Amino acid sequence: MKKVKFFFKLFITIGIIQCLSACENSMEDIENVTEQFKTAVETIKGVEMMYSESGKVRVQLKAPLSLRHKTEDPFVEFPEGVVVHFFNEELQESSILSANHGIRYERRQRTVLKDKVVWKNKIKQEKLETEELIWDEKQKKIYSDKFVKITTAKESIFGQGFETNQEFTNYKIRKITGTVRVKADEWKQ
Repeated sequence: MKKVKFFFKLFITIGIIQCLSACENSMEDIENVTEQFKTAVETIKGVEMMYSESGKVRVQLKAPLSLRHKTEDPFVEFPEGVVVHFFNEELQESSILSANHGIRYERRQRTVLKDKVVWKNKIKQEKLETEELIWDEKQKKIYSDKFVKITTAKESIFGQGFETNQEFTNYKIRKITGTVRVKADEWKQ
């Protein structure tokens, strides 16, 4: 009986040693398995980002949810909406931009805002409404090829296409319709 127990224990021990010695993986196999568990999307809730220029805050972005897609061309998506506050040289808030959806392409430094985009210029008391707006950070300009509506204290201007600086202080509207007030001396030019 002792011999049977001894051989049984010996057999089990040899079996375990063989199993352990047979479990050998290359580094490539290990990296492939680990890669499967890496997430392709980083999720952040309660986002607040600041962009500065020459040490001064120029833009503050807030969003309830941010999804950073780690692809060849990485981008950050704001599927639950985004609010962007712009500041002038004196660090006073000059305008507020909001949208129900946004995507920021990191390498291209371009943000696309969609779905009920509203931009309020606090200095001129003007409001822009459109379905899509593109912010080119490199060129410091914002534009759209979509239908736009600009409301001022005295008029509503409609157009197909829009371009402005990022402070929303100097803009151009393409294919204008609606009532526009023009001073007599400006009309003659």
